[in-house]
Amino acid sequence: MEPVLKVQNLGMNFGGLRALDDLDLDVCKDEIVALIGPNGAGKTTFFNCITGIYPPTDGDILIFPRGSDKPERINGVKPNKVTEKGLSRTFQNIRLFANMTVLENVMIGRHCRMHAGVLGAILRGGSTIREEKRAVDDSYAILEKIGLAEFVNEFAKNLPYGAQRRLEIARAMATEPFLLLLDEPAAGMNPNETHELDELIKKIRDEEGISILLIEHDMKLVMSLSDRIFVVDYGKKIAQGTPKEIRNNPVVIKAYLGEDIDA
Repeated sequence: MEPVLKVQNLGMNFGGLRALDDLDLDVCKDEIVALIGPNGAGKTTFFNCITGIYPPTDGDILIFPRGSDKPERINGVKPNKVTEKGLSRTFQNIRLFANMTVLENVMIGRHCRMHAGVLGAILRGGSTIREEKRAVDDSYAILEKIGLAEFVNEFAKNLPYGAQRRLEIARAMATEPFLLLLDEPAAGMNPNETHELDELIKKIRDEEGISILLIEHDMKLVMSLSDRIFVVDYGKKIAQGTPKEIRNNPVVIKAYLGEDIDA
């Protein structure tokens, strides 16, 4: 399979704490991969290293951008540059601009693909106006795909919780990623919202051609969505495989999923 992300021997130290230890993970084109493990296992630290928030202590983070057959090492690249290269993420805690509209929130995601600088914004030339119109049109199209077009002019803070989660995904999609990283997207959702999220993530992969790496504690969602699953504990990978293999792995069952799995 064609890789889009390959992480090799990744390590992250915080003083004397080894948060990630020799961690390997890969994601392929058109694949949904889950990263699971208990709280404190290093999952979000892993995301933070990939997206440039933390420069890893050791190891390699390699991406394979669309149209390129050569890997690009992105260790220590700043978060905004990582986004420009085609990786986009959501966070555990919702980080919307509460007093901006739904459309404006998505348009912020388009900013990294716009070319007008400060001078263009001041002079308001024809190219700047056309680019802004494209940003509006593209953002609205994303809201239609995500199922949020009815809220287009609503303030983000007034959306139902599940819709706010979907809006975060819409804003991430607006950056035109080839890899979307979702950090606990189902956190706080009710069963109906989780089912809708399941369908949305599959739709993003199938219709938009975006590979997905997610951290998630909802095991039913993980088992339903994932092509492959990586399991970590104390920053180390202890298992990887298909949902069936993980479901039947005695170490994983005992340590993470419980003795009985209804998935």
